[in-house]
Amino acid sequence: MANATKITFLASETEVAQEALSRLSAACGSVPLEEAEVIVALGGDGFMLQTLHATQAMDLPVYGMNCGTIGFLMNEYGDEGLRERLAAAEEEIINPLAMRAVSRDGAVHEALAINEVALLRAGPQAAKLRITVDGKVRMEELVCDGALVSTPAGSTAYNYSAHGPILPIGAEVLALTAMAAFRPRRWRGALLPKTARVRFDVLDPEKRPVMADADGRSARDVVSVEVRSEPAIRHRILFDPGHGLEERLTREQFV
Repeated sequence: MANATKITFLASETEVAQEALSRLSAACGSVPLEEAEVIVALGGDGFMLQTLHATQAMDLPVYGMNCGTIGFLMNEYGDEGLRERLAAAEEEIINPLAMRAVSRDGAVHEALAINEVALLRAGPQAAKLRITVDGKVRMEELVCDGALVSTPAGSTAYNYSAHGPILPIGAEVLALTAMAAFRPRRWRGALLPKTARVRFDVLDPEKRPVMADADGRSARDVVSVEVRSEPAIRHRILFDPGHGLEERLTREQFV
């Protein structure tokens, strides 16, 4: 990206991140957020997601530096040469998922997710879900611990732990993945176009309660959840050359 002279540093509450904030602010200066040309986020992937959600209306590029335990969305931390790294950084654009969940009491919960929208059983019995894609029922009944829709950016997170596929950033697809599918036995999930609208209907919600989660924003006792990509919102993430999301997604598959 072009040279950015006005930097805002944001940091998680961990001691490591706060110490990095002090050092980098002293070395480079930090302007108020409303004056920033670029945001530098200090923490782990969780803090990066928090920063992207909090600043999405500002359309500012965000450069993450890993001061946490997981840093898939982050660059390696370094005290030196930050302005040069920012000038050489490559930008990735990602769109979040929009979730619309309806609870048993009729309450509507809307949230955005950069990684995934997940449905999880909230009781001792497995969830029963009906899956509809673009208005057509594709699975009458999925018995499972849960199911999720993942973006490419989130495909190495919860989706990968649930044995879902890793998606290249430019693939224009979403992953629909089940957790511990019981019926159909060991269902492997599906790849869907990025434009797909996915609806989950919870069957027998009183006996088999389900919660929905969008990047940590949860709704309990849901009866239906609709998920779609939101192209009107874009997140600009900066990476050091050769270490962008595309490279990380490819490298992860050869570990």
